[in-house]
Amino acid sequence: MTSETMKAIRIHEFGGPDVLRYEDAPKPELKPGEVLVRVHAIGINSPDWYLRDGYRALPPEWRPQVPFPIILGTDVSGVVEAVADDVREFSVGDEVYSMVRFFSVAESRAYAEYVSVPVSELALKPAGIDHVHAAGAPMSLLTAWQFMIELGHDEPNPLQSGRHEPVPLRGKTVLVNGAAGGVGHFAVQLAKLKGSHVIAVASGKHESLLRELGADEFIDYTRTPPEEVARDIDLVIDALGGPTTGRFLRVLKRGGALFPVYPLGFSDVEEASKRGVTVSATQVRSSGAQLAEVGRLLNDGTIRVVIDSAYPLADARKAHELAARGHIQGKIVLTVDV
Repeated sequence: MTSETMKAIRIHEFGGPDVLRYEDAPKPELKPGEVLVRVHAIGINSPDWYLRDGYRALPPEWRPQVPFPIILGTDVSGVVEAVADDVREFSVGDEVYSMVRFFSVAESRAYAEYVSVPVSELALKPAGIDHVHAAGAPMSLLTAWQFMIELGHDEPNPLQSGRHEPVPLRGKTVLVNGAAGGVGHFAVQLAKLKGSHVIAVASGKHESLLRELGADEFIDYTRTPPEEVARDIDLVIDALGGPTTGRFLRVLKRGGALFPVYPLGFSDVEEASKRGVTVSATQVRSSGAQLAEVGRLLNDGTIRVVIDSAYPLADARKAHELAARGHIQGKIVLTVDV
């Protein structure tokens, strides 16, 4: 193990935001096929607090066994500090971004000053955006992309027996629930980009932003339940998901599809079958190739990353407390002094 240290946010036990500790940790050592990244910014995602809590929402047999202490997080943007001897794709000084080692909860190392990244999960940072915005993209944008555009991997799907298949979007009506959040605000943009009529569902304070991002219609769920007014929808992207996602079955056309980003708790399988609705989900996976592809859209402004707020790495606890209060617009990001 290396004798060099870095600052990182680690947990020594599962729990609330108070278990996050800003402390010294071993600086990662490179293995073959890896790049060492000096981190400038870190994107926060819901799996970060699911892991911090010990994945209590999962069945016990699904909960990960992790070797404490661990560093949370997956999404980073930074500069290449060093490359393994066999790496040719990247060079010292390259600006890069990545979703690191997801889904491998014990090896994620994003909340830190340095992270080692497999080359297959790394892409050049879009030159047209800064590190804060780049760090806000990987997991949320890849989730929307893999749900809606191209799965891009052949990992077994633990959530269902069949492979998740995106559906054609051009000329379709797409409703995005949770449209102002991390995945949701990208889903709105991708649906519009691919030629859909987009209905965004969020609280009223987000309407202006979501219309800027391409929403053709807006439903303020605090005033009107979307399932009571939306009809003849081809695809629902429920960026919130969970046990209530079945309420959207009634808004879909026969032959339509419901894609809950968080599918656990969905129990209306028989009702979906009666209505001729496909319900499907997937688990996002790291992909440098897809980050390079979406990076071109980020670079020229076709897709925007909305930043809710940014905190220094040492204040990760405050960032998690904010996330727990909900109603976030876009992404929360941690920054690292360089």
